[in-house]
Amino acid sequence: MKCPKCSGLFNKVLFLDTQVERCNACNGLWFDPLELQELLKKKGSERLDTGDKRDFAKTQEIEDFKCPKDGSSMIKMVDVRQGHVWYESCGHCHGIFLDATEFKDLKEKSLQDLFKSVLARERPA
Repeated sequence: MKCPKCSGLFNKVLFLDTQVERCNACNGLWFDPLELQELLKKKGSERLDTGDKRDFAKTQEIEDFKCPKDGSSMIKMVDVRQGHVWYESCGHCHGIFLDATEFKDLKEKSLQDLFKSVLARERPA
């Protein structure tokens, strides 16, 4: 498969019993349905995200890209718990693409994320 952002090739990487694809050029990660949720729960899985901020910056200018599995247009999404993390999802196969460093970011709760979750719980219904 080719990366939807930079057209690099994906390599299969394995963490415990879950396999994902990582781009050999921009270090973005491709998750088939449910793989992201599985890996977010597994301690140490952030090691799959080998990218750095320079890799992330390279892919931010691309606006329209296609799913590497089925060619459908991908949709920009925002993580509900961490509104600063944007990712791309295929509406057809439900695969998810995270740019370099975004998986690490989802795994790590910042102080700001902690405050937001506490404030959300304190709001009256």
